Amino acid sequence: MIGYTTVGTNDIPRAAKFYDELLAMLGAKRFMEFDRGIAWAVSPTSPGFGIITPFDGKAATVGNGVMIALVVDSKDKVDAVYKKAIELGAKDEGPAGPRGDGFYAGYFRDLDGNKLNVFCMG
Repeated sequence: MIGYTTVGTNDIPRAAKFYDELLAMLGAKRFMEFDRGIAWAVSPTSPGFGIITPFDGKAATVGNGVMIALVVDSKDKVDAVYKKAIELGAKDEGPAGPRGDGFYAGYFRDLDGNKLNVFCMG
């Protein structure tokens, strides 16, 4: 149902470096680049994730309560992606670990303050 999501950035080169490394761990590659942003996906038919400068020309800000969740297939992958995000300069919003029955996740904020998590079920 979701085609793609975007988060705002005020520094495309910095955000691109962060997401090139982080999303590569999920098998994603850049599939679209344009003046105001970049998008990544695992395949042309899977949902995409992008960074973008706001259309109105104002500074990008984070949305209170907004979060992007990145699904992976194992707890080890959750741990690895969460750790990589922190190594790349992300801020911890809840370390990787179990969150109730059958849900395992790690939460972080990217370099622009956007909140993401990486998770697996089961």
